Amino acid sequence: MGDLFDDYDKPFANPPRRTGTPWDEMFDESGTPRTPYREIHTALEDMTQQELRGRADALARSYLAQGVTFDFAGEERPFPLDPVPRIITSEDWAHVESGVRQRVLALEAFLADMYGPQRAVEDGIIPAALISSSTHFHRQAAGVAGANGVRIHVSGIDLIRDQEGEWRVLEDNVRVPSGVSYVISNRRMIAQTLPEMFSSMRVRPVGEYPDRLLQALRASAPAGVENPTVVVLTPGVFNSAYFEHTLLARLMGVELVEGRDLFTSGGRVYMRTTNGPTRVDVIYRRVDDEYLDPLQFRPDSMLGSPGLMLAARLGNVTIANAVGNGIADDKLVYTYVPELIRYYLGEEPILKNVDTWRLEDEGALEEVLSRLHELVVKPVDGSGGKGLVVGPDATPEELDELRARLIADPRGWIAQPVVQLSTIPTLVEDGMRPRHVDLRPFAVHDGHDVWVLPGGLTRVALPEGQLVVNSSQGGGSKDTWVLGDPREPVASVDADDEFGGSGEPMTRPISIVGHEHRQDQSPQDAASTRQAEQQQQLRDEDGVPAC
Repeated sequence: MGDLFDDYDKPFANPPRRTGTPWDEMFDESGTPRTPYREIHTALEDMTQQELRGRADALARSYLAQGVTFDFAGEERPFPLDPVPRIITSEDWAHVESGVRQRVLALEAFLADMYGPQRAVEDGIIPAALISSSTHFHRQAAGVAGANGVRIHVSGIDLIRDQEGEWRVLEDNVRVPSGVSYVISNRRMIAQTLPEMFSSMRVRPVGEYPDRLLQALRASAPAGVENPTVVVLTPGVFNSAYFEHTLLARLMGVELVEGRDLFTSGGRVYMRTTNGPTRVDVIYRRVDDEYLDPLQFRPDSMLGSPGLMLAARLGNVTIANAVGNGIADDKLVYTYVPELIRYYLGEEPILKNVDTWRLEDEGALEEVLSRLHELVVKPVDGSGGKGLVVGPDATPEELDELRARLIADPRGWIAQPVVQLSTIPTLVEDGMRPRHVDLRPFAVHDGHDVWVLPGGLTRVALPEGQLVVNSSQGGGSKDTWVLGDPREPVASVDADDEFGGSGEPMTRPISIVGHEHRQDQSPQDAASTRQAEQQQQLRDEDGVPAC
C-alpha cells in the first residue's frame, strides 16, 4: 500500500484573515473519494511518494528536453506539470461547454455592436463612457472583421469552482488567449505516463484542436479565396508564448512569420519566401493590437507590419482575433456580460459571474473602501496577476496605498469577495496536498458553430494557500480529463494517435520565456535591441490571475 495520501487530511493552511473552506474536487467532506476520481484514487493509493515522484521527474526531464520551460525568479525551469490529472464528468462538462458557447456568442454580438451601431449603448444596457474609456477600444477597428463576420476566432474563458462546487466565470480572454500549447503538451506527457488510466477512464481526446483552429481560420478568409494561405504571426523568440506559436504553426502545417516577413502592396499582404512573394489571406496574430501596425498604432513598433489594418479594412486579409477585441476583456465590461447575454441572445446566463462591485456605482466605492481587508481588488485592464490585491493577505500599508488609488481612479478597478477556489490533490515537496486550481476552456468559432475543446488548461497554484495560479508566481498545470458519456462510444487514443507523433522535441528547443542568450545571435544594433525590448514588454499574452 502506498503512502501518498497519509497527510492529505491535515488542516489546509489558510491565511489568518481568509474565511471559508475550499471545495475539494477529489474528496467529499467525509474524506471519501468522489465518484469520478475513485478509479484514479485507487491506482494512486497503490503508489508510494517515491514512485509518483519518479514519474513527475520524468515529466520534468521530458519538458526540459522539448524546451517547455519558463523563467521563475531568474531561474530556468521546466514548466510544472503535476502527474495527478483533473477529472470532469460528461454531465459537468456539458454544463461548462454550453455556458462557454453562450458567452462567446454574446461577446461576439457585443463586439459587432460596439464597432457598429452601438445599440446596447442606445438602449441603456451598457454606458457609452465605459466603452469610450476602455484602454482596448480602438476606433481604427470599426467595421473591420473577417468575411464571415467572426471577431472571436479563439477564446479562453477562465472558470473557477466556488466553495459550493459551482462553476463561475472569472474573466474573459478574447484578444490573444494563450495556453492551449500546455493542453496539448500535457496530454502527450500524461498519456504516456498514466497510459492504463487514460484508456480505461474513456478520456476525451484534445488532438482535434489544431485542425479545428485551422478550419476556423480558413473559413474567415476573404470572399472568393478558395485555398487561403494562413500564417501565424509571432512577436519573435523573446516572447513568453513563443513555444506555443511554433507548436500551433507546426501542427496546423502553416508558416510561422514575424512582422518583418510580411509586407503590404496594393492593399494586399504578402509573405517573403525564397520563391518570391506569396499572398497571405489570414493572419493568426499573436501580437497585441498596439504593436500590430505602426501606421495605425505605435509608430515605433517593430513587431508588426505597416499596412495590415488597411488591407483588413479593404477585405483583402483577415486578422484573427480581430483588432479591438480587448474591450470585451475589460473587467468592467465583464460585470455587464450577464445583461449582454439577455440582451443579445434572449437567454438566461448558464454560467454565473463572480459577484463584483463596480466602483462607479452609487455607494459601491464607499462599501468597498470599508471592506478592503476582506475583498479582492483588480485593475480592469490587468493581466497575469499584476496589480491584484487580496485584501486578507495584504499589509495595512498596502491597503492604505490601494485605498488612495481607488479614490483617485474608481473606473480603473473592480472588487470581488475572496472566492476559495476549489482544490485538487497535487504532488508538492511535503507530499500529496490540496492546491487551488482554475480552468481555461478554449473555444473556436468558425462562423457556424462554437466548438469547445474538451477540457482546457487547469492551472494550479503550487504554494500553499496561494490563489494566483500564474507560472510567473510559482504556478503549474494539470492535464484535464473530460470523461466520455457512458452512453456513447469514445475513441481510445494515445499520444501518438492524437498528435501524429510521440511527443518528439521541437527542431530547436524553444523556451516559453525568451531571453537574449537563447537566440542564436545576440542583437547587435539598436533596431534589434529595440525589437527585443518590445517583445519582452508584451505581457504573457492573456496570462491571468485566479482569485
